[in-house]
Amino acid sequence: MHFSSVPFPKDLEAHQSAIMDCAHLMADAARKATLPYFRSHGLLADNKDEAAFDPVTEADKAAERAMREVLARLRPKDSIFGEEYGKQHGDSGLTWVLDPIDGTRAFISGVPTWGVLIAVGPETGPSFGIIDQPYIGERFVGGLGRAECVGPHGETALVTRRTKELKDATVFTTFPEVGTPQERAGFEAVAQQAKLTRYGIDCYAYALLASGHVDLVIEAGLNAYDIHAPIAVIEAAGGVVTDWSGASAACGGRVIAAANQELHEKAVKILSNF
Repeated sequence: MHFSSVPFPKDLEAHQSAIMDCAHLMADAARKATLPYFRSHGLLADNKDEAAFDPVTEADKAAERAMREVLARLRPKDSIFGEEYGKQHGDSGLTWVLDPIDGTRAFISGVPTWGVLIAVGPETGPSFGIIDQPYIGERFVGGLGRAECVGPHGETALVTRRTKELKDATVFTTFPEVGTPQERAGFEAVAQQAKLTRYGIDCYAYALLASGHVDLVIEAGLNAYDIHAPIAVIEAAGGVVTDWSGASAACGGRVIAAANQELHEKAVKILSNF
């Protein structure tokens, strides 16, 4: 089953332009908050997970605070779900889902493949999303009639590739181990049929898929704030994002993003066995 981005609430359709403007202001604020820390000497990272390494920096926290300040000024009745500061309930019917730095490991390593993720929609999922890469200066936007990237080459439309066969596909995941041993086996079952497999670029892989440069992104263990913005951007560009069984990926977990429906179906046929 193909899940597209969630329709905007009817009673808020007249406010779509203002809401998109707000999202861009939030992305601007996050850029301003993160860039002074990126590739700075002495940046400290705390570990949020005693069983593994899940880093968080002051840049993550500063970026989310900056975005929340924009919402407090412009959209105080909206709900918020952010990675660093949790949930704030509102009564407007809209929820903003924020990941201030997706790819903190890349951030602390000086690699410009991290990004700021911003999504907004009803509780059921995203209607509009932004993947922003502040250092490169690229902003990928999708939903509410938009599918575009603004960056060093100007403004370009986002259109996914039409690759039909796994043997011709380029597939990405963030970590070679993917998740559990079973989840890694599922990923490898797809990757073994692909032309090219690449690792380690976090949310930027989803941006590349929306831009028409890669064909599949397969991951596991995601949170909602990791995937809401990519769902909106990729679906707007013509791609498909679901869980490994083909159901909605809005809650995170096991996620597959595909450039088109035909390729998605072939990959899900394999992944659904794991």
